[in-house]
Amino acid sequence: MKRTVMLSLIGLLSMSGTVSLLAQAATSDVEKAVADLEQQWTQAQSTNNPAAFEAKYIADTAVLVGVDGKVLNKEQYIAEEKATKYTYAANSDVVVRGYGTAAVATYTFSWKDTGSDGKAMDKRERVTDTWVKMPNGTWQVVASVGSSLKS
Repeated sequence: MKRTVMLSLIGLLSMSGTVSLLAQAATSDVEKAVADLEQQWTQAQSTNNPAAFEAKYIADTAVLVGVDGKVLNKEQYIAEEKATKYTYAANSDVVVRGYGTAAVATYTFSWKDTGSDGKAMDKRERVTDTWVKMPNGTWQVVASVGSSLKS
């Protein structure tokens, strides 16, 4: 009897370890996928190609909050991106935490551009993006918030 209980406990511990390793692997896959998407998005910005991310990265119902506190929907955000001409854009300090079919990415976004108002800018911001794996299997941002950092 003791042997049966002991073997059952060892089996359960072994299974929970395996499940834990599988969950960690799945989470790291999510984190890598989202980090790659963040980089692709920034690359599209740096080459002034908003068409590369308007359909791919941003959910139709996304809420995007800029460093000025202005709340934008997807259409408004894309319009601003089309009016902006980047001369430089890069991410650093990217950290992604996966939560199954959701992930949160935080990073520093640095850029130089000429905005829709014609003014040149050299900015840094801390960004938090919330990504969701959509029913079709793609990852899209459903919320994004930027906070200005002192240069």
